[in-house]
Amino acid sequence: QVQLVESGGGLVQAGGSLRLSCAASGTIFSIRTMGWYRQSPGKARELVADITGDNTNYSDSVKGRFTISRDNAKNTMYLQMNNLKPEDTAVYYCRADVRTTLWDGYEYWGPGTQVTVSS
Repeated sequence: QVQLVESGGGLVQAGGSLRLSCAASGTIFSIRTMGWYRQSPGKARELVADITGDNTNYSDSVKGRFTISRDNAKNTMYLQMNNLKPEDTAVYYCRADVRTTLWDGYEYWGPGTQVTVSS
């Protein structure tokens, strides 16, 4: 009933910037937490940043470089990534805790978008 779609991934040089978007659509009553996760080959998926209301949380590895934000009217989340490093190369996934009714809530994931940072 709910779909998340990421966009904005691509190839960028080290030191460059990229802006990711995640749009939620479908049967949405409200969205509580939205977050970005990433996974590179041979490594576990890790939290990059998440946002609940006005509260944000960042991985230590991206603090000061990445900024997470939301446009609630559009059910869309963004991740502004600055000063990108080769270590940031990964598939980035969108996650959302979505209420589809007054009483029911579920966790949803997007299919991911590739971010590649060249040195």
